[in-house]
Formats: sequence, structure tokens, C-alpha cells
Amino acid sequence: MKTQATVVAGFVAMIVGAVLPAVAVAENVSIGVNRGVPPPPAPPMVFAAPPQLVVIPGSPVYYAPRASVNFFFYSGRYYTFHDGAWFSAKQHNGPWAFTKPALVPAPVLEVPVAYYKVPPGQAQKMGGPPPGIGHGPGQGKGKHD
Repeated sequence: MKTQATVVAGFVAMIVGAVLPAVAVAENVSIGVNRGVPPPPAPPMVFAAPPQLVVIPGSPVYYAPRASVNFFFYSGRYYTFHDGAWFSAKQHNGPWAFTKPALVPAPVLEVPVAYYKVPPGQAQKMGGPPPGIGHGPGQGKGKHD
């Protein structure tokens, strides 16, 4: 009888030992689905004429020092970081299209924060590296207006 009780107690301990860690792990799991979530609205930027662009020292990216918004030019396209999202356009005045962070060229992502008119802030919530913290050329340099 003692042997049977020992076997049952061992079996119960084994079940509890296997189930409790699974329950503990399950409590820390969160699942998010973003299907069907529309992209953020495009920035309301209007430029009557192309803004003056200045190259960021040590970088192939240009910025608009007199613009009141984040405004970059690289490899024939314009980029802006607005309300936590990237947008790009073929022309200085748009139309602006939402651009997934993975599609923003690395030199644009590597622009130091000092060249942003509106700092990135919540950029860590985006996929990919936050803007302004890249390890590319020009990192850590000040603004040249």
C-alpha cells in the first residue's frame, strides 16, 4: 500500500511540475495582430517651392535647415518622419506615402537626431532601428544651419 501511495504521489508531483511552469509561461505571453490596421495619415506639409537643402556632414543625406518639419532628401526621394511614422515622396511637395521602416534607406535612418526639427520620440515602437541612433557617418555632429 505504501508503494502504491508513493507512486501516486510521485505521479501527481510530476504532473504538477510539468503543468505549473507552462501556466507561469502562459501568463507572460501576449499576442498582437496588426492585420487590417490602416497606415497613419500623411503629414500635412505644403511647400510653395522646394526648400533649401544642405548636406549633412559625413552623410549622403540632405536636410532642410529652415523647414519646420523633419525633411530629408536621399537618392532622388524625399523623406519625413512624422507622428512616429516614415513617409516618402518623389517630389518635395508630395504626395507623401507611408513607408515601412524596413524600406527607409539606412543612411536616412542614421541621420543624427540633431538634424530633426521634431525629435523622433516614440521611434522605438516602430520596426527597425529608431531614427537618429544609427552608427553611420555624421553620428553625433551638431546642426549646421
